[in-house]
Amino acid sequence: MIMVPDWIDVALVETAIERAGAKTPPARLGDVRFETLSEGRCVQTLHLGSFDDEGPVLQRMHEEFIPAEGLRMTGRHHEIYLSDVRKSAPEKLRTILRQPVESAGG
Repeated sequence: MIMVPDWIDVALVETAIERAGAKTPPARLGDVRFETLSEGRCVQTLHLGSFDDEGPVLQRMHEEFIPAEGLRMTGRHHEIYLSDVRKSAPEKLRTILRQPVESAGG
């Protein structure tokens, strides 16, 4: 998931996908989609480091922080990638880990 500026619309994204696939399409080009995510209240943290090291951070978020704050999860967590994996060393990757929540009371 990557946040895009307001001036980018679906037509521009479709054009970019078409151009990217004109010669040798990237492996997951067909998975690219443009959508708006309205998730409401969330818990999030900035993870610094390799994607492989996110598991313990998510586990603490899900099993410790969220219950301790009187919250419960309302959907699947997702990740917002702030670094370019092609240009950043694994230990320098920055990823926002985000979990939609609501009050445990409903």
